[in-house]
Amino acid sequence: MRNESNGGNRMGRYVVKRVAYMLVVLVLLSFLLYLIYSLVPANRAYTDAKQELQSLKKGVSAAEMDKRFEELYLKYQRRYGTDTDNKVIRYLRWVGLYPLYDGSYNGLLQGNFGYSYEARDEVINVVGPRMRNTIFINIFATILALGITLPLGILCAVKKKSKFDQGVQIVTIVGYSLPTFLIAILFIWIFCSRLGIFPPSGIKTPGSSYTGWKFFTDRMYYLALPLITMTFCSLGGMTRYARAAMIDALSLDCIKTARAKGLREKAVIYSHAWRNALIPIVTLVVGWFLGIFSGSLVIEQMFGLNGMGDLMITSLRTADFDVVMLMQVFYVGMALLGNLIIDIVYGLVDPRVRVSK
Repeated sequence: MRNESNGGNRMGRYVVKRVAYMLVVLVLLSFLLYLIYSLVPANRAYTDAKQELQSLKKGVSAAEMDKRFEELYLKYQRRYGTDTDNKVIRYLRWVGLYPLYDGSYNGLLQGNFGYSYEARDEVINVVGPRMRNTIFINIFATILALGITLPLGILCAVKKKSKFDQGVQIVTIVGYSLPTFLIAILFIWIFCSRLGIFPPSGIKTPGSSYTGWKFFTDRMYYLALPLITMTFCSLGGMTRYARAAMIDALSLDCIKTARAKGLREKAVIYSHAWRNALIPIVTLVVGWFLGIFSGSLVIEQMFGLNGMGDLMITSLRTADFDVVMLMQVFYVGMALLGNLIIDIVYGLVDPRVRVSK
């Protein structure tokens, strides 16, 4: 009981240390991103003041216009928290940890994620639908890919150097080597032009407003070809990685001992070898799964999907930096969360990790 208690305490301290590390890095990286984007010559207060000034009636003197502009400019600077040159204060206001001129708080922590001038809408309203599309397609692609690649990698490792293993290696090398856009073009030609099974682009039937099961089936029909393409593109790397990790695990002395004791081969593979192979695979699987939030720019462009990758490129091209900033901070947070999950899983799979750190 005492050993279990000590182990739980060590694991708890380990998790607390990793969370503290993640928060410190998140603050530093978000501050660095804020400093970088603050160098861009884009002034929301100036733009809004100019727009409001244009609504004034004609016939106002130039001096009156300049005075009115200064008043409007200061008003919007105070509203957006940019009425100071202190970058630290402006960053804290952007996060929502430092009060504005009137004493109120209006930052990320209060739900203010900025305004998109390109879409003429709040950033959260612009990013939200795109993120849902990206997550919808990528979750299914990830589940399909993992459901195929991990068992396939294990089977190739068990049947190393067999004709089956060699055939799979050839196919995975082809999938790993060909660029994504070329595979997408090939699949569009096969499944759309020649066979006519799937639509070439889009995410739903134009003009439809389905709900419930009909909505799901309609989405899956339009996303079937992108899913097939993404799954095929991911087969090469993940299958070869799982195969290599399993081959290394099967060569361990503990596996030889288990076989010498007369354990069944299935028990040796799935109870002993697989757990040892899991440690290097965890890094790839968790990182890959968290990558669903970033989207696939090539797939989105080829199949006409409105996703996060396409939004990022469009926002950079149009200098819509509130959108870009929020997405960048989100990606940083997801990357750090991925590292935290990997560290925790490492500690659960291999207790030596949490003891040594």
